Amino acid sequence: MQVSSLNEVKIYSLSAGRSLPEWLSDRKKRALQKKDVDIRRRIELIQDFEMPTVSTKIKVSRDGQYIMAVGTYKPRIRCYDTYQLSQKFERCLDSEVISSVFQFFLFYFQIVFLQCDRYVEFHSQHGHYYRTRIPKFGRDFSYHYPSCDLYFVGASSEVYRLNLEQGRFLNSLQTDASENNVCDINPVHYLFATGTAEGKVECWDPRTRNRVGLLDCALSSVTADTEVDCLPSISALKFDGALNMAVGTSTGQVLLYDLRSSNPLIVKDHQYGLPIKSIQFQHQLDLIISADSRIIKMWNKDTGKIFTSMEPEYDINDVCLYPNSGMLPVFMSYLIQKGKCVLVHNVALF
Repeated sequence: MQVSSLNEVKIYSLSAGRSLPEWLSDRKKRALQKKDVDIRRRIELIQDFEMPTVSTKIKVSRDGQYIMAVGTYKPRIRCYDTYQLSQKFERCLDSEVISSVFQFFLFYFQIVFLQCDRYVEFHSQHGHYYRTRIPKFGRDFSYHYPSCDLYFVGASSEVYRLNLEQGRFLNSLQTDASENNVCDINPVHYLFATGTAEGKVECWDPRTRNRVGLLDCALSSVTADTEVDCLPSISALKFDGALNMAVGTSTGQVLLYDLRSSNPLIVKDHQYGLPIKSIQFQHQLDLIISADSRIIKMWNKDTGKIFTSMEPEYDINDVCLYPNSGMLPVFMSYLIQKGKCVLVHNVALF
């Protein structure tokens, strides 16, 4: 188990180290564990919590019981049960997955995948049961709970709406952007926001299907200490509560907004010039966890002060914070890296 420390915060990488090949027999595995100290000390909290080649996306169910990981090659998904600490199932797909949404109910679950060939694929507990296609290549989508609508954004100025109750596409939302990269829906009042290629965030009211706000994040991300060579586009978007929203740009800045103001509260620069891939909120410690392909930074959302940071060995593809991870100041993060899936347990020492 690898242990690192920054700002008096210890980070335990529980799944770091050498792993045994799957084709080895149990007898040979036990023999290697006796001889190799690194293998013997490796901790495997969740059985087979990895991908054969590259893992790209990860999601955690709202109740925290299931973890869904997406990888390639071959395009596949793996579902893990945290109650049983094991893999629940694995399925292979026809195309790579760009984004996914899954909802778990009492006795069954439903999963929706947006694939790179414009197909939207629906899965249930027994497997794949339906697929449809959107007009343009998609990049992200969100689920609107009150109306059962899926909102798709991509290489188009339109936001496509697919109603799951009626089983048909509804009238699209027409934005002023040439392309839309990411989107999110506020969990409190269900405001829909989409990040554009021009560096703006458009906010829409799903009830009236009218635009209610516009933020120019590209202009606000440029400060006196910022060096930019091109117009930043929006690469990440995340709501926090009813009033806060964090926006990540393609040039490595994270902007924290109060929806009542057009000016950001804090502008945080990762200093690497890489697109922000993920933004998460950790409420127990009032932290924002932002990640690009090289570093994960944890910083206070009120002051912007760095809490700690992590620079894994491989490029980071996605970061997902485990919900309601328990007592202060312990929380768990599931990090998807190139080649394998790593479980990091962060403990703050005071």
